[in-house]
Amino acid sequence: MRLALISDIHGNLPALEAVLADLEQAGTMDKVWILGDLCAFGTQPLACLRRVRQLQDTLGKDVCQVIGGNTDRYLALGHRPKARPVKEESALQSHIHSIQERDAVLNWALAQLNYDDYSYLTGILGRELSWEVPEYGRVIGFHAIPGDDEPMSLRPDTADEEAEDTLLDREGWLAVCGHTHRWMDRKLDHWRVINPGSVGLSFTQIGMAEWAYVTFDGAQAEVAFRNVPFDAKAILEEAIATGYPAVNMLKESFEIR
Repeated sequence: MRLALISDIHGNLPALEAVLADLEQAGTMDKVWILGDLCAFGTQPLACLRRVRQLQDTLGKDVCQVIGGNTDRYLALGHRPKARPVKEESALQSHIHSIQERDAVLNWALAQLNYDDYSYLTGILGRELSWEVPEYGRVIGFHAIPGDDEPMSLRPDTADEEAEDTLLDREGWLAVCGHTHRWMDRKLDHWRVINPGSVGLSFTQIGMAEWAYVTFDGAQAEVAFRNVPFDAKAILEEAIATGYPAVNMLKESFEIR
């Protein structure tokens, strides 16, 4: 049995297409889990959403299962992440600019959606995934931590006690999540926790689209982390040409000077 893991696309269509091509090369998957953050902060939010929906239609919703992430919630419900207060007067204008830029991108992405797309996005919020793998046991999937799509409590460097606390009211052997934009494979008590990284906005491998798949063989699970390149400079050129509202933010994300 094989499970593909895709997360944190963030409106980056070239990265998503690169991952889907690599997924096809990797062979048949019994399940494909897409773990949220489909649209926001990239140049093609609508195209990414519709590509995910097309994949579901092609593979079937029992095979390709999709849940929402925190940035999908920002778009659908108008929520915004909490901001820390600045402590120096000299930092205030930069703080204001960053919030304005963030909100401009989110509002721009929302404006790309029609009602059907918007309804799809609202329908995947707050969901988790579960699969009882024969001979292996239960696998669960969520965006950040069970029950909450926002905390950063399951990072590679999170203290064991803090990370274990996030899974206390869930049952299973393998937990998979996104949100941190970092590959992870770590043991926590009886749990194994895997993060496939980010398709569209890796924090550790700039210009690479990350994903992973798990092969189950009896009681064993083997993880293959994958990354494929995409053309970040072409995305930036498109952003400039199409009036994307935060070109500098995008340039910084891809570390383009």
